[in-house]
Amino acid sequence: MRPKLFVRELTQQERESLESGLRSSDAFIIRRSQIILFSAEGVSMDEIARRVGYSTETVRRVIHQFNQIGMDALKKKSRRPHRIHRAYTEENAQKLKALLHHSPREFGKPTSLWTLELLAEVSYEQGLTEKKVSIETVRLALRRLGIQWKRAKKWITSPDPHYTHKKTSRKIEGNGRPA
Repeated sequence: MRPKLFVRELTQQERESLESGLRSSDAFIIRRSQIILFSAEGVSMDEIARRVGYSTETVRRVIHQFNQIGMDALKKKSRRPHRIHRAYTEENAQKLKALLHHSPREFGKPTSLWTLELLAEVSYEQGLTEKKVSIETVRLALRRLGIQWKRAKKWITSPDPHYTHKKTSRKIEGNGRPA
């Protein structure tokens, strides 16, 4: 059985701040204030969890946080990583940009149009990234280089050498059919 855990003794200023936190418009601050004040009154963690609608483990974590960092335990913290690791180094981002000047067919792909998905795949195959990255990662890397990605336009073409002439010289008669 775990030993009973309670918050440390509150100062008068902390108690006043916690009581004003009960009137906050932010539910996060209200619940945390309730947990800390209940614990200061000697209420068990199971009873606090029942009263505020949180798990016992969450109550335990809030009490530990308050005992370690004080009133900062009432502030929401970002869930994002503290350090962002860029998938493309500056040198590799330049190599990614250079890929755009080559056809995907040069890398054994069955198309001549680059897509973000295809760029992610080829950049991984070429060793520009440690793992295959998302299309959003590729798009952001290109944006840092000043390239705004736009969807490819599809053009209808024909292998017929006279296609352009035929396409522009057709006349439409009254019945809507080509002549």
